[in-house]
Amino acid sequence: MTEEGNRGLSTKLSRFAIVGILNTVIDFATFSALVALSFPALVANFLGWAVAVIFSFAVNSRWTFERGERFSLHRAFAKFAVSGSIISLGSSTLAVYLLPPLTGLFAAKLIGILVGAILNFFAARWSIENRVI
Repeated sequence: MTEEGNRGLSTKLSRFAIVGILNTVIDFATFSALVALSFPALVANFLGWAVAVIFSFAVNSRWTFERGERFSLHRAFAKFAVSGSIISLGSSTLAVYLLPPLTGLFAAKLIGILVGAILNFFAARWSIENRVI
């Protein structure tokens, strides 16, 4: 990869991290509020993820990644949501379901979010730029 390509990837990683932090706050805050309102943890997890994935796609598709000439908003969002549901929703659901006896509910949610965030960079790049590396 060229030096310019490395800078572009570095910028994308930095922007993705910023969006990811905001996304984590949105997901966790929504989850926490819903749990406080007595929603079941798995329902709160899904709804927190849904709110966060819409925010994440809106910002990442406009600021973090480059849109190609043949960019299709609906197709890109579908790819983003499907990959996100497998990765981030999957990791947070497993964490919320399996880890609370070991870590507590809120720590489990954070662990699930962090695991998903690492994997989601590549999924987001694939869904928006149609490439992984």
